[in-house]
Amino acid sequence: MTNRLRTQIEEEEAEKKLVVEEKPEKEFSDSFLTQLFTKGFITAERATRALPFVLFLSLLGMIYIANRHLAEKNIRDIDKITKEVKELSWEYKTAKADLAFKSTLTQVAKRADTLGIKESMQPPQKIVADEEVKDEH
Repeated sequence: MTNRLRTQIEEEEAEKKLVVEEKPEKEFSDSFLTQLFTKGFITAERATRALPFVLFLSLLGMIYIANRHLAEKNIRDIDKITKEVKELSWEYKTAKADLAFKSTLTQVAKRADTLGIKESMQPPQKIVADEEVKDEH
């Protein structure tokens, strides 16, 4: 310690005591919600009365979300089925073209030739019944 007068030391200690201030303890924190409910803007009674409406809005929100999920699922299913229909349409057109090609006279003759059946060289003849001959005269 330095040599100082006792009065100077007491004055410095008094200044230190003046700087230190005690803050009163708060019961509630200064959060927005705490101020909102304690200051009287929204009382506990009002919040309790509004609870059914808040629950109703929550229910509507959940229904909205569920409806959105269902709609997206339906859209995905529609896209999947549309792709399947296109593929089946392509298969149908391919099979139809293949059948049309295989049913041509030359292709039928080639396939019948492997079985030993030959194409007739005579033109077809009309078979007439006896009753029809009498009606015509």
